[in-house]
Amino acid sequence: MSGLEVLRPGPLTTVQDLGRRGVAHLGVPRAGALDEPALRAANRLTGNAPGAAALETTLGGVALRALRPLLVAVTGAPAPVRVDGRPAAWGAPVTVPAGAVVEIGPATHGVRSYLAVAGGIAVPLVLGSRSADVLSGLGPPPLTAGAVLPVGPEPAPGRLPDLVPLAAPPQELVLRLRPGPRSDWFEPCAEARLARDRYRVAAASNRVGLRTEGPAVGRAGTGELPSEGMVLGAVQIPPDGQPVVFLADHPTTGGYPVIGVVPPPDLAAAAQARPGTPVRFVLLRG
Repeated sequence: MSGLEVLRPGPLTTVQDLGRRGVAHLGVPRAGALDEPALRAANRLTGNAPGAAALETTLGGVALRALRPLLVAVTGAPAPVRVDGRPAAWGAPVTVPAGAVVEIGPATHGVRSYLAVAGGIAVPLVLGSRSADVLSGLGPPPLTAGAVLPVGPEPAPGRLPDLVPLAAPPQELVLRLRPGPRSDWFEPCAEARLARDRYRVAAASNRVGLRTEGPAVGRAGTGELPSEGMVLGAVQIPPDGQPVVFLADHPTTGGYPVIGVVPPPDLAAAAQARPGTPVRFVLLRG
């Protein structure tokens, strides 16, 4: 089976699909594409099933050589796309001849771009998913130069969309927050102040969590909780009081209290928010 040879892996490029669903009771996090709408769009542009595995780049892009003729599409964070040095379309199907080099340059806005190839990246399944989990080490490792990625059989011919609309990377990240389950561990009115105060995305953010910087969220007392399971989007408050929003590779347990949970539909924007982007939490009630 032939596919793509990695020439330049970029700062962090991983294989991602829709993640490991239904295995949290085994202590296995979901993993999967951080910007799920962008992954689905790239797959639609190449005729793949919505959850086919693709490549997720981080800021710096990637360079690959096609080992046979391929159809690819790049979505997510806008970035220059080139085939053998010539500009190619972003957000649209692109034909790549055998032997040609397809490059995604540094993202001009946002953080994560997605490169889908017709047939999908066909690395082995691990617990039902081809996704790389950078915290637990499940799934394929991040790309390295010289690696060869298998590509599955092309899907049956059909009409492909010319364009799939996507939201732009956020200028301000607005995250809805459903309070709980440890609200009683915080000072009175801590939730109201969290919604009133303004934060920004911290540079230490990664696939595990979106870290924020701003006014510290105060606790009602000292001590830590016994470790307990976390859900995607949980907002944990560590001892420094700076909220951390758990993303796809989040840990399964933690001793710090959770003040609320961000609904999954808001997390795609979080995946594209650059360090320094203003963050605002909006409380949900009921």
